[in-house]
Amino acid sequence: MSKLMIALFVAAGLGVAGTGMAQTYATKSDSTAMSKDSYTMAKKNADAQYKIDKDACSSQSGNAKDICVAQAKGKDNVAKADAEAAYQNTPKARESARIVLAQANYDVAIEKCDDLAGNPKDVCVKEAKAGLVKGKADAKVDRVVTDTRHDAATKQGDARHDANADKRDADYKVTIEKCDALAGPAKDSCVGNAKAQYGKS
Repeated sequence: MSKLMIALFVAAGLGVAGTGMAQTYATKSDSTAMSKDSYTMAKKNADAQYKIDKDACSSQSGNAKDICVAQAKGKDNVAKADAEAAYQNTPKARESARIVLAQANYDVAIEKCDDLAGNPKDVCVKEAKAGLVKGKADAKVDRVVTDTRHDAATKQGDARHDANADKRDADYKVTIEKCDALAGPAKDSCVGNAKAQYGKS
């Protein structure tokens, strides 16, 4: 396995396992696909690491254990998706890998929200969902840009427009959820400002 591929798996694994669940993704920059042997080995390594990570969660309890298990599953899923993307070596496969990363980040974020209650929990859930929407939208934009060079200007513009609309919609839902912590005129003002800011009627 090349150093580039090892770096790809390490970077993706750290992205999922990291405390902030940063939505980062290392893409394969050269045009050489991963060999079938390397692909098979990468999946076996992911399975072995998942077992180690999951076993490490057994000493924890409650929501801390749930978070730990979600991180282990996410890391496993991302490692396998990255191996698949490197093996297939197509824009669509790389998009799929980025979506798997966004989903893994979301799954851990949702588990972390369980430590909260009331409006802070509702906001946490909305922010997690917004992160998932943004991750998927960005993956689509990058795939469209890479996949269709000849008509990239039009498709990229459409993809960015759709992605921006999805992101604004997700941010609007977070803002509205934050307004729920208020009451009376303050809440009405908060909702009104949110609608004006995001162009909602």
